[in-house]
Amino acid sequence: MTTGVRRRMGVEERRQQLIGVALELFSQRSPDDVSIDEIASAAGISRPLVYHYFPGKLSLYEAALRRAADDLAGRFKEPQDGPLGARLLRAMRRFFDFVDDHGPGFSALMRGGPAVGSSATNALIDSVRQAAYEQILSHLGVQDPPARLELVVRSWISLAESTALIWLDGRRIPRAELESQLVHDFAALAAVSAAYDEEMGTLIRRMLKDEPPDGPFADLVSRLLALAS
Repeated sequence: MTTGVRRRMGVEERRQQLIGVALELFSQRSPDDVSIDEIASAAGISRPLVYHYFPGKLSLYEAALRRAADDLAGRFKEPQDGPLGARLLRAMRRFFDFVDDHGPGFSALMRGGPAVGSSATNALIDSVRQAAYEQILSHLGVQDPPARLELVVRSWISLAESTALIWLDGRRIPRAELESQLVHDFAALAAVSAAYDEEMGTLIRRMLKDEPPDGPFADLVSRLLALAS
């Protein structure tokens, strides 16, 4: 019978392990409900050793949030070819993959709480929103957005966040339907803005020019026409 020997980790390797363990626990319960003792136990080390790598739970949470924020921001990255509607739909699927996998942590982060109230965590949340905003603009081929387009894109990002939070409370609507609905919401917000602004109208026409008849935007038009009739 051989006895297993616990391998010693370097400082950075141990830090990354603790961040991963914390993220896993935060994906199951709100960070406020997870103790340092639980994190230590899951990592197979003592509580004092956790404090050797992180001065407190908030610093560990912020490190875990930074990794999660990088992951979430990356969900909006998409090759800039093909119809815009299909690109947005793929981004929404990856976004909801994250929400699905990290429900309690995502909810606690967006709704706030003692563990997430620091200026550092708020800055990380804002960085995710900004990354999503810049990705959407890049898909639209716009570098210097007019005021109405900025309003549309930032409003849509807020809508995606609130939709995900509501969905987590019971998941009463099929996820795939919400992903499609959010893509439709983007088109609808842009179309309403275009009714007030010719620059937005030009952008809308460019958005729709290469959309296939079976794409998300065409699906929205057919649904609205069916509703009107």
